[in-house]
Amino acid sequence: MKPIIEYDDFVKLDLRVGTVVACVEKEGSDKLLRLTVDFGEDGTRNVLSGIKQWFKPKDLMDKQFVFVFNLAPRRMMGEESEGMILAADGKDGKPAPLKPKSKVPNGAKIL
Repeated sequence: MKPIIEYDDFVKLDLRVGTVVACVEKEGSDKLLRLTVDFGEDGTRNVLSGIKQWFKPKDLMDKQFVFVFNLAPRRMMGEESEGMILAADGKDGKPAPLKPKSKVPNGAKIL
């Protein structure tokens, strides 16, 4: 288990639902996919994710997932990632991206 955090730390997270509107393999990387994610009124963002060994771009296209929306941008292989897709540790170590049970508006906050 990771260290216990205070409630005030938890509420700093801004978790939102977004739809992957474009997804490509990051050139020169064995691990990264570049997801372009629609967050509705908050616009689109590029999110780089190290899930290439388990997913093809077509597996993620036009699907909704949960993202950390207020994560500080991070440069990866010369490109800026503007968030993080959330995933559970799935069977045989394959990540299982978190998604809403039914369609919700892009940019919907996780309460």
